[in-house]
Amino acid sequence: MSNNPKSLLYFVSLGCPKNLVDSQVMLGLLQRDRYIITQKREDAEVIIVNTCSFIETSKEESIEIILELAEMKQTGSCRLLVASGCLPQRYSKELENEMPEVDLFVGTGQYHRITEFLDSARKSLERGDPVPRRSYIDQPAFIHTEKDPRLHTGPSYSAFLKISEGCNRRCSFCIIPKLRGNVRSRTVASLVEEATGMAKNGVRELNLVAQDLTEYGMEWKYRERLETLLPELCKIDGIEWIRLHYVYPDDFSDELISIIASEPKIVKYLDMPIQHTADRLLKAMNRKLTKARLFGLVTKLRESIPDLVIRTSIIVGLPGETEGEFKELCDDLISLDLDHVGLFRYSQEEGTPAAEMKDQVKPAAKRRRLKILDDLARKQSLKRHQKLVGKTVSVLVEGPSPESDLLIQGRTAGQAQEIDGHVLINDLGTRNVSDIHPGDVLQVEITEALPYDWIGRVV
Repeated sequence: MSNNPKSLLYFVSLGCPKNLVDSQVMLGLLQRDRYIITQKREDAEVIIVNTCSFIETSKEESIEIILELAEMKQTGSCRLLVASGCLPQRYSKELENEMPEVDLFVGTGQYHRITEFLDSARKSLERGDPVPRRSYIDQPAFIHTEKDPRLHTGPSYSAFLKISEGCNRRCSFCIIPKLRGNVRSRTVASLVEEATGMAKNGVRELNLVAQDLTEYGMEWKYRERLETLLPELCKIDGIEWIRLHYVYPDDFSDELISIIASEPKIVKYLDMPIQHTADRLLKAMNRKLTKARLFGLVTKLRESIPDLVIRTSIIVGLPGETEGEFKELCDDLISLDLDHVGLFRYSQEEGTPAAEMKDQVKPAAKRRRLKILDDLARKQSLKRHQKLVGKTVSVLVEGPSPESDLLIQGRTAGQAQEIDGHVLINDLGTRNVSDIHPGDVLQVEITEALPYDWIGRVV
């Protein structure tokens, strides 16, 4: 390894936006402490993969990418390969034995010490000694603040603001509390200061994330809570859209509904995971929700917040899910007519109560049920999208579409980045393409509806 105090580093972030925030904090620390970020993996002396292990497919993706990048030890300049995040937090002992290619494993509670661990490993290698310790795993307790450097990645006009870490819920299917620990919330002052800095750097859309936004402040007995945070964020100059992700339906206060309805900066969009609608399965999942409460909440939300867009997530094939309960779920989704539905096959995760339940649904049945729901969601989405044809909406420009340089891609307030589709603009009217930039907000008439996207023209 070179004696040059500056070292090239290649970084891969996998998984959810919350993990991306951790990655950005790590990158900020690394950049501050003499590492230079490169997009060329073959040039990097240090390679870090911040992993996900929420479900089986995410574990497979993490392992595949780690092994792919391990080849850079033979074909590139890599001297240190690091796996961080949820995968080592969950499987560090097994990974030490099964992945000798990886030099360091850093868990979810130690990522803020990444430069310290790299320095120790580098010194050992320079002496010709083996790395003295490969795993740094403990009970997660850290959460970053506005004082920690954070390297913003992605579009300059949009950013994620992680308001808390960890989860005190114990859903029977979910491994997250074991990987992330119990709830730790940031103060309102800390969050406002970080968001203000983002706005000064050009961020216009603020996406609030946590394992559950409604748990924010619970460890302080809600001295500060979501209902006190949101009005303060709305005061920040430059922030135009505030979007709420992961708002659980069982702790939704009337005050929160009122704030969302009355604050113009809070987009009328809710990411509200319900997972299922059958009462028996909700109880087995250890959710504090019933079908009656869910339908009542959705009705209240729509009455209080006109044009509200609701995204949810659904799990099919939960242990013991009968054909009757699956049909009940399908019928309920038709009745609820939610705007965006993320669908997942149940993943049997060791270490969770659901993994030990009887009557595990066979993989073929899970695949069949997922396809049925996917077809249903597609038809419902197209029907809703067609209602917007001929109307004019505000669209946040993202840039040229990956599908064609002739199309400009953007999103309405009812579409979150990466998960909810796009508006594809094929007619700029009197505007020149050189005058349109990412982050601009255009008025667009919708001319055609697709199942998950719209096509429109600038007016």
